Amino acid sequence: MVLVSAARDYINRLLQDISGMKVLILDSQTVSIVSVVYSQTELLQKEVFLVELVDSISKSKEPMSHLKAVYFLRPTLENIQHLRRQLANPRFGESHLFFSNILKDTQIHILADSDEQEVVQQVQEYYGDFVAIDPYHFTLNIPSNHMYMLPAVVDPPGLQHFCDRVVDGIAAVFLALKRRPVIRYQRTSDIAKRVAQETSKLMYQQESGLFDFRRTEISPLLLIVDRRDDPVTPLLNQWTYQAMVHELIGIHDNKVDLSSIGKLPKDQQEVVLSSEQDAFFKANMYENFGDIGMNIKKMVDDFQQVAKSNQNIQTIEDMAKFVDNYPEYRKMHGNVSKHVTLVTEMSKIVEEQRLMLVSEMEQDLACNSGQVAAFEAVTNLLNNENVSDIDCLRLVMLYALHYEKESPVHLMQLFNKLASRSPKYKPGLVQFLLKQAGVNKRTGDLYGDRDLLNIARNMARGLKGVENVYIQHQPLLFQTMESIIKGRLRDVDYPFVGNHFQQGRPQDVVIFIVGGATYEESRSVALQNASISGIRFILGGSTVLNSKRFLKDLEEAQRIAKASTNVV
Repeated sequence: MVLVSAARDYINRLLQDISGMKVLILDSQTVSIVSVVYSQTELLQKEVFLVELVDSISKSKEPMSHLKAVYFLRPTLENIQHLRRQLANPRFGESHLFFSNILKDTQIHILADSDEQEVVQQVQEYYGDFVAIDPYHFTLNIPSNHMYMLPAVVDPPGLQHFCDRVVDGIAAVFLALKRRPVIRYQRTSDIAKRVAQETSKLMYQQESGLFDFRRTEISPLLLIVDRRDDPVTPLLNQWTYQAMVHELIGIHDNKVDLSSIGKLPKDQQEVVLSSEQDAFFKANMYENFGDIGMNIKKMVDDFQQVAKSNQNIQTIEDMAKFVDNYPEYRKMHGNVSKHVTLVTEMSKIVEEQRLMLVSEMEQDLACNSGQVAAFEAVTNLLNNENVSDIDCLRLVMLYALHYEKESPVHLMQLFNKLASRSPKYKPGLVQFLLKQAGVNKRTGDLYGDRDLLNIARNMARGLKGVENVYIQHQPLLFQTMESIIKGRLRDVDYPFVGNHFQQGRPQDVVIFIVGGATYEESRSVALQNASISGIRFILGGSTVLNSKRFLKDLEEAQRIAKASTNVV
């Protein structure tokens, strides 16, 4: 069972057994959980005539006793308080309470005490406390994602809240999969260790009965790693379809906001990019940009053929046939318009921001060695007024991550050039990145032993003529998966929690990246799952990163760290 079908199954179950007109009441996080796996049309088919947020329901006084309230909420203190008030003065004929994670006994007692008018028909736990954006990729959409970079002394309450949300999300995934894993973590990361230990405590002590599923010969593996072990991947421009849309325009809960682009019709100002709902996107989400252009042209040609045949309506039978096919025709028209708009907009951004020039250098910094040539090339781009300030910042960061130990003088020259070019991007942010994710902090081998492999791989690509310089890079996650497949993930680098060890290769592996995953990494997971390794990988993260979000988290963590230092 993959994550999308697990989440859909929960939503199906909480809606289908309650007959009659319903209002679905969600919170700010469960609205994401539902929206990525269920469309508005499907909700209407289940007789859901209204979708409301729980806090807006609290503000309204209008009685709606003809509707049945179906609540699907995270079991947070805030949501329990909303429910307590709403049950004390019920507006709906009956209420059905579903929670996306484990309820505490105290919370159940509060709800029971509040239901004086006995409108509550049932209270259930449906473990869908994750956003299943793709079959093998989930996110937790944590807004305060920068917390993973802060030492515990800076903001203990905020950091604990962050850890609690990560543990809750991981627990829900395994409850949905009906498995209990052995747990490993990245040794060099305090936050990965903390999350791993708290997850283990929940699964093996506090809620051991809940996780006591039928044993399998080899337990699944949960591996918790830190985003800072691979800071390169979220800094790169992307050239495969899904990752590129997120980098250049932005995707949130499988939706793309196009309202700022020209004069689009209202129904095209927000479009859905879901592999479950869009066959063209599913077939092309991991293809590179050049192939996407050709595939969209073919889709346009096919649509024009369909449109032309519809123009030849000459008989009543032709007209009846067209009316029957009209919904499919409209859907096809909308899909063509959506993908043409996206690719046209991205082509414009690539041209305006000179991204082919910038990206070629980025890939070189990520994949190849040669410090002197890299320094000269980055210097030339910093002198190019057509290259944006943020691209210059990312280039200096990529250079610094690769060559921080090789030539401090060159690095300082780039810092000074960046600072003189734009006061907004002071070199302090690059230095903060090195402090957070420099070579002394990382477990994985981002550069060292890979140079020879890269040369061989690039030669092979050149011979095949299939790949191009813009998608040479492979995230560190790819190496990690290969190590797991070959049984070579070193215990010293990725220790087990407690006394739980693994004999043999796991068949199911969940890799969770504290600090966020990228669509480039989810592509690696999907391609790996399509191979015949016999292991199924699932990728999770505290958010879905692009370079803007990664830099925003870095800036916020730097600001808080600096403020706490000044206070001390």
